[in-house]
Amino acid sequence: MTTATTTYEPTAEMVRDEKIYLAWGLTEAEYDLIVAKLDRLPNYTEAGLFSAMWSEHVSYKKSKPVLRTFWSRNERVLQGPGEGAGILDIGDGQAVVFKAESHNHPSAVEPYEGAATGVGGILRDIFSMGAQPVAVLDSLRFGELDNATTKHLLDGVIDGIAGYGNAIGIPTVGGEIGFDAVYQGNPLVNVMAVGVIDQAAMQVGRAEGIGNTVMYVGAKTGRDGIHGATFASAEFSSDEDQNRSAVQVGDPFMEKLVMDATLKAIREHGDDIVGVQDMGAAGLVSSSAEMAGKAGMGMQLNLDLVPQREAGMTPYELMLSESQERMLLVVAAGHEAEVQAVFEAAGLDAVAIGTVTDTGRYELLWHGDVAADVPVDFLTTAPKQDMPQATPARLNEPSADFVPGDVDGAAMLNELLQQPTIASKASLFRHFDSMVRADTVVKPGGDAAVVRLRGTKKALAMTTDVNSRFTYLDPFVGGQLAVAEAAGNVVATGAQPIGITDCLNFGNPDDPEIYYELAQSVAGINQMAKQLNTPVISGNVSLYNETDGQAIYPTPMIGMVGLHEDVKAITTISFKNAGDVIYVLGETAADFNGSELQKLVTGGIAGRLRQFDMTAIQDTQTKLLTAIADGQVASAHDIAEGGLGVALAESAFKTPFGVTATWQAPSAWLFSETPGRFVVSVPADKAIAFEELMGATATKLGIVTTDDVLSIETATEELKLAKRTLQENYEEAITWQRNQ
Repeated sequence: MTTATTTYEPTAEMVRDEKIYLAWGLTEAEYDLIVAKLDRLPNYTEAGLFSAMWSEHVSYKKSKPVLRTFWSRNERVLQGPGEGAGILDIGDGQAVVFKAESHNHPSAVEPYEGAATGVGGILRDIFSMGAQPVAVLDSLRFGELDNATTKHLLDGVIDGIAGYGNAIGIPTVGGEIGFDAVYQGNPLVNVMAVGVIDQAAMQVGRAEGIGNTVMYVGAKTGRDGIHGATFASAEFSSDEDQNRSAVQVGDPFMEKLVMDATLKAIREHGDDIVGVQDMGAAGLVSSSAEMAGKAGMGMQLNLDLVPQREAGMTPYELMLSESQERMLLVVAAGHEAEVQAVFEAAGLDAVAIGTVTDTGRYELLWHGDVAADVPVDFLTTAPKQDMPQATPARLNEPSADFVPGDVDGAAMLNELLQQPTIASKASLFRHFDSMVRADTVVKPGGDAAVVRLRGTKKALAMTTDVNSRFTYLDPFVGGQLAVAEAAGNVVATGAQPIGITDCLNFGNPDDPEIYYELAQSVAGINQMAKQLNTPVISGNVSLYNETDGQAIYPTPMIGMVGLHEDVKAITTISFKNAGDVIYVLGETAADFNGSELQKLVTGGIAGRLRQFDMTAIQDTQTKLLTAIADGQVASAHDIAEGGLGVALAESAFKTPFGVTATWQAPSAWLFSETPGRFVVSVPADKAIAFEELMGATATKLGIVTTDDVLSIETATEELKLAKRTLQENYEEAITWQRNQ
């Protein structure tokens, strides 16, 4: 079919001659491929559709060869990658639904709206599957905290997450925040959402059934967020005024209405709803074309029927707008009225805008014209790109291990506890409503959040983790350790890790060294995921995280969910009783490369990571889970940034207890960051049984005391620190308030 010439947009000849498509991210080769496939020039709208659908943010055309290597199947997996979110069987006819998304580029430009709409978008992914969202977590990276721009960005991002999550009534239960200079111009805002569903109510985003109705529901369409997908597929320049029109504007109260109405429609009319999809990146074109593509069908939409909040919107604008709080449903023909009634009762638009066809074509009608007519499979299948890889030069250069030498253990522990990545984030997290819905058992500040499952004895543990300094020093080992760290945080609560989502944050994939980092990080993640039986069931890729050619550290964020069979058998990081015996689990070695200690002493990170014994790490986690289930463990804390010294202090903070410990190593080794370790406390009458179970994995350190003192005798000195002073410094290191 030949599209009509219209006056509302530039002509196809203008698109060709002026190469308008280049500004949208299409290459000349891609444009030529489109011309050849269509056997004509694409018009302005069609070129816009392809630019969005073939962007890296939507198509993963450059990262897909790597993503396809993820291990994503085991006995629990009900839905793996390819839908709005992944789904795992948790028994008794229930399932957990979870996914993580990035909103890095929008948050760098408009931190409040960027973060807020990141929350809204990931929640829609969850309830589009038919699941009730129960929790939100975040993973954030910023530049150094002594920078005014960093404070502005952090202020806006925290405010945006809180403003949206609190208003919609979904608790923000946990997360992690790190600070490094490489994120100065390119912060990372990764958001994870978790939901629960009865397996019988699961939905998918497919447009099946010839003649079935395509229904638009939710908020009206405006001009906000146009070309947000292509904006997220390019790097930043500090010299240019960023395109704020590419950042969406969210309304959490509207989202609450859309969420409740969607879930009600699925409950009451699930048999009549064929498919559900969020209008996220690339808006209406992505949601509709992907639904048709996954079903192998065609689709015809009448854009005159799309609800609009701004006058005079063109087909290009209607299709590429990323206005928030919108969903697309496919409803069985003849049952539209029942579904519409649910949304209209909530004061929402619910409009039939098109039909599913058997033509395999994607057709857009507008004012009696054909605004677009392209093959669905061509539109939804970007040209595959095999990217070259090269080992980063830094990894081929000699790099000496960092040897800290003699340190003043007391002074160093006090300093480390005040480093922004380690210091308490309570002044930030307190803005989040973590208790709405009243199901949160373990709140922000622990190793992992825990949310009970209503009507059962079960609970879900959840966490987000990555140490990007490690992935910078060794992408493969860093990928392994990201999974191990996430699993350790889940295990520390007593939960069995069951699955992974990810946000893969990297620089420009056209750089062979960056692509190497991506491929090796994924390989490391994959290796550890298989070992722990935690399949990667969903995720997100965010590339082009660079400013003026300076890439961020490779940051493959891992979101992990674990299952508690009994909500009563939950451990937290805090010491519980005086007289309990303190142990460190796992080997401690001279692992200072990439550590907080190295950064504090030298101002940077360097060196190599050794190959860690991942089987030993898994064995430690398995034994700890057994000990917790047997009631032998009073507290457990994963050892991460800052090492054993920081973990001991954090276990004593917010308790009336102190520590007396003996450490048969130099004081500096208190701050080694050997992975896979835990600090645990065990009731004295359980100590013998615990030691028999753990064997050589456990090293006795000391006891929990009633003194307000951390007393640690090392091989080089005796440390005596007033816990109250340490805790005040730890809690006051990040004291500024939002909106100041």
